[in-house]
Amino acid sequence: MMKNRVVTIGREFGSGGHEIGNLLATRLNIPLYDNNLVRMVAKKLDITEATAQAVDETTLNGFLKGFVLSPLEYSASMRNEENTRPLSDQVYELQSEIIRKLAMRGPCVFVGRCADFVLMDCAECINIFICADIDDRIRRIAKRYDLSEKKAADKIKKMDRERRYYYESRTGLYWGDIDSHEMLFNVSRLGVERTVDILEAIYRMK
Repeated sequence: MMKNRVVTIGREFGSGGHEIGNLLATRLNIPLYDNNLVRMVAKKLDITEATAQAVDETTLNGFLKGFVLSPLEYSASMRNEENTRPLSDQVYELQSEIIRKLAMRGPCVFVGRCADFVLMDCAECINIFICADIDDRIRRIAKRYDLSEKKAADKIKKMDRERRYYYESRTGLYWGDIDSHEMLFNVSRLGVERTVDILEAIYRMK
């Protein structure tokens, strides 16, 4: 059983989940794993980061749904019967393996990637979900990506839909539901700093 204390953060798009994870990891002086997990998977599978990113936390619409790795995208050690399996499954399973190994290595913070489900047997896992009011999320995304509020709202709707489908299809649990997560935090009510204050206190007391 894993004994290191880890934090997993699920989040609505535009809620500030990555920012909260980054601030918490900085305060606790422990690693944060988010998009860097995609780079690790790409390196392991010997594929481009863009290819791995294309199926990361997505519904795999269009041609990606049945996309598999070509022989040229496999390293010699990976060329076996597994290369007929969908890239989405390979990325998820390898990413999950990496998450478990990192959690065994030491305390850390994970953002997304079904890490709460992957580490469900870890007694020291603190599993939270970050949400925010839609108006705040629209403003955050519009500013971050230099979009109109209409385009920001459309992007939020699309990303939330993909994250929900990804999480629920992989775990059998409901994304963002209190029955699936230990704690839910509304950043619009608490603010980013206050949310991090609370999480830091919980981490140190647990």
